Order: sequence, then structure tokens, then C-alpha cells
Amino acid sequence: MKYCAFLRGVNVKGTNMKMADVCQVFKEAGMQDVSSVLASGNIVFSSDKNAGELRIILEKAMSDHFSYEAFLFIKSQEETQVFWDSIPFEKNNDLHIYAFVGNPGVENVLMTEFEAASKAENEKALIIKDIFYWQVPKGNTLDSSFGKVLGKKSLKDQFTSRNINTFEKILKKMN
Repeated sequence: MKYCAFLRGVNVKGTNMKMADVCQVFKEAGMQDVSSVLASGNIVFSSDKNAGELRIILEKAMSDHFSYEAFLFIKSQEETQVFWDSIPFEKNNDLHIYAFVGNPGVENVLMTEFEAASKAENEKALIIKDIFYWQVPKGNTLDSSFGKVLGKKSLKDQFTSRNINTFEKILKKMN
């Protein structure tokens, strides 16, 4: 089965790694057809194991190799397609749209945080098919009230986010 591993916290805040090295760790952990998409920690691969087994194996392999606490989220090709097919917002050159990959139920935690945050004009969030989507004006991602919530240490093992354009690139690589 084809999967994508979405790594959390890669190439930000001092956790730097080359995607070629990450791909090698995946290969050494028994994954096949391994390749990366962008430098933000998206690894496409094949395996006969289920997503739960893969997460345990790959988090340990990444943590051991890179000497950091690795968090990653595994989605099948079909699950990854749902992220792209369910985008609730119209594309707009002035706005970023993010989808959040995470543990079951994290979309509700994120929505609670979003509802409590102050918002910029055109900043919106929706949950579609248990996926949290966030639209934010370009240039406001890290400065927004909700953007600051995303860095909370208490949430670091719960989710990661990607610009929706990344899902398009991942799906092209999977196909």
C-alpha cells in the first residue's frame, strides 16, 4: 500500500535534516519506493504494514537516527486524496489554505482554539470529513493569534499542517 508520512517540526527551529537522509532512514526501516516531496518532511513510500505499526517503527527510526523526538502522521494514498478533495475554501492568491494532519479528534481541539483566537479579515476555519482546514491571509500565518497556538508544546505530538498545494504535489508523486 502507498502511504505518505507527514513529519512534524522538520527544518524549523533548529531541527534540520536533508530529505535524502530521511529517505535513507525509511529504507533502512524496511519501506519501499521511498521519495520525498519538498523539504518540509513529506515522505511517500510503500509498505505492507498498517499505519499504526508504521508510525511506531518510523518514529523510533527517525528519533534514533536524528537524535530528536520525532512525531509523524501516516496517511494512505486514499486518505491523502480526501485532504485534497475536501478543501472547503476557494483558491485566492491573497490567502493561504492549510489542512491539518493529526491524531483522531485533534480537529475539534483546533476548532476550539481557533474560535477563541482573534481573527484577521478573511481568516476562517472549517472541519470537513474530520479534517481541520484553515484559511489565512498571506503574511499572517505565523503572526495570527491562531498561528501562535500552533506552536504550543502541549500540541506538538497531536498534528502537523501543510499548505493545500503540498497535498497536490504529494498526490502527483503517489500516482
